[in-house]
Amino acid sequence: MKDGEDETTNGEVSISFELSRVDLDRVHGWLSREAYWSPGLDRAVFERAVANSLVASAFVDGGQVAFARVVTDRATYAWLCDVFVAEAARGRGVGQRLVAALIAHPDLQGLRRWSLRSRDAHGFYQRFGFTSVTAPERFMERHNPQAGATRLDGPSLSRDLS
Repeated sequence: MKDGEDETTNGEVSISFELSRVDLDRVHGWLSREAYWSPGLDRAVFERAVANSLVASAFVDGGQVAFARVVTDRATYAWLCDVFVAEAARGRGVGQRLVAALIAHPDLQGLRRWSLRSRDAHGFYQRFGFTSVTAPERFMERHNPQAGATRLDGPSLSRDLS
């Protein structure tokens, strides 16, 4: 299965890895206005992130109801991120189907490590084999919370910092 092919249709929900099917306006709205991890996400940054990731979308009756992406080298490592299910579709197994489809993607088999960050969905991800980091002292990050954000008056903070 390649990025552009549909993964599965089960009942009313279909999962697609096709980048061209992503409703960029809708997903950007979710991530920039509703997701706690990316408030004010700049549109250009969002589009670049999507273009350079393996994306998965869930659709009901032709409309996109969920999105997730994986940043990966497709050989050793994958970072699952931006998992978002629209309010109206929550509690119906859409997120489970979406994450399961990504984990089952042929390009992501045999990876040494998957990771993700979550403030409040640990139980959800444990169903897929995710655990807390066993040796957090071995993990480091370089974090710039302003990168990729848009100020209320428009220009990107990341551009203003350069």
